[in-house]
Amino acid sequence: MEYRLQTPLTKDKLKGLHAGDQVLISGEIYTARDAAHGRLKELLEAGKSLPIDLENLTVYYAGPTPAPPGTPVGSIGPTTAGRMDAYTPALLEQGMTAMIGKGARSPEVMEAIRRSGAVYFGCIGGAGALAARCIEKSELVAWEDLGSEAIRKLTVRNFPVTVLACGDENLYELGKSNYLASLRSQAESKA
Repeated sequence: MEYRLQTPLTKDKLKGLHAGDQVLISGEIYTARDAAHGRLKELLEAGKSLPIDLENLTVYYAGPTPAPPGTPVGSIGPTTAGRMDAYTPALLEQGMTAMIGKGARSPEVMEAIRRSGAVYFGCIGGAGALAARCIEKSELVAWEDLGSEAIRKLTVRNFPVTVLACGDENLYELGKSNYLASLRSQAESKA
């Protein structure tokens, strides 16, 4: 199925999604990579306030390259989501509902996604220049010293993603299961 969703992505908006669904996201999302996630976790552990409100937040695991003249960002492809796995359960507990990245997640993150009702979306790696076309505005929010890993608020229109994980569904596992089933079926038909 294909869906068009407007941020903030509340749990009600995410409820009907399934692994493999195509989604076009419009509204505000935030970039944060490894260094920013580390700082967010440190602040949470210290009981200090965060520079962003995590409630119903969508985080894109990306850091844009410098913006060419007349554009809000340069290339902005996803980074490997597994690099944020150590921080993700704590952020989901604070109300974050959606993440955008690439690659499989740890069993701990998959359980946190299931428990929290969050969704993990995938964005095509290597297509950062195309992803940048969906970004209308970019604003620095926190930690300018982190350069491309700083937290930025992006205004996006029809940003294309695929549901990789939600509830008990994991597209990586479904893909493996379907592939193995097709191999068994081929072997049985030859026997």
